[in-house]
Amino acid sequence: MKSLERWAITVLLEAGAIRECETHGWMQDRADPHTRARARIMACDEMPPGISKEVAIAAVEDVLASIGDTCPDCDKDVT
Repeated sequence: MKSLERWAITVLLEAGAIRECETHGWMQDRADPHTRARARIMACDEMPPGISKEVAIAAVEDVLASIGDTCPDCDKDVT
């Protein structure tokens, strides 16, 4: 399932729903409902072969649920 997770991350990056910390490389949720909606639409339009729309959207949602809105390493740099 790692390939499905990587695909979902790519969709989220292309939609602008997540971004990469420039310093540490962690993915960060932008918490923008418009880009999240765009990612769901893109997931349905660009599904990997053999994956249903429901599974594609679930993969995007799962990745979003696993990503915070701050970089854990940037938080350590502040303390």
